[in-house]
Amino acid sequence: MTDAPHGESTSSERPQRSWSIGELARMFEVTPRTIRFYEQEGLLSPLRQGQKRIYREKDRVRLKLTLRGKRLGFSLAEIREVVMMYDAMPDGNARQLQRLLEIIVEKRAELERQVEDIRLMRLEMDDVERRAREALDQLHQQA
Repeated sequence: MTDAPHGESTSSERPQRSWSIGELARMFEVTPRTIRFYEQEGLLSPLRQGQKRIYREKDRVRLKLTLRGKRLGFSLAEIREVVMMYDAMPDGNARQLQRLLEIIVEKRAELERQVEDIRLMRLEMDDVERRAREALDQLHQQA
């Protein structure tokens, strides 16, 4: 971690923490390329000093929310929506929380459908396996 890009602050301001792309990548166990991708998608907006990217606390929180959303199966559009609401109200508000709950309900229903699809696929595979074994046994008995 480093101080604010210029390292300047008045006595009434706290120095802002900042991170390099490498520091954030290590912190969240992702590649710099992943971070650049989220930047291209508009989810992160680091300061620039020439070619150097400087990520502030806001970027760190947005990356954390983005990675959490991806782990939960949220689309980039859904993540963007939640992150934009977070920016508008960092402490949360009823609209933000309600939308988050709606997305969670949708994701849970999608997971339930997938679990059912997997269950049915396993039953089909069991049936095909059983028939293949029976056919193989018949071939062995005929030989």
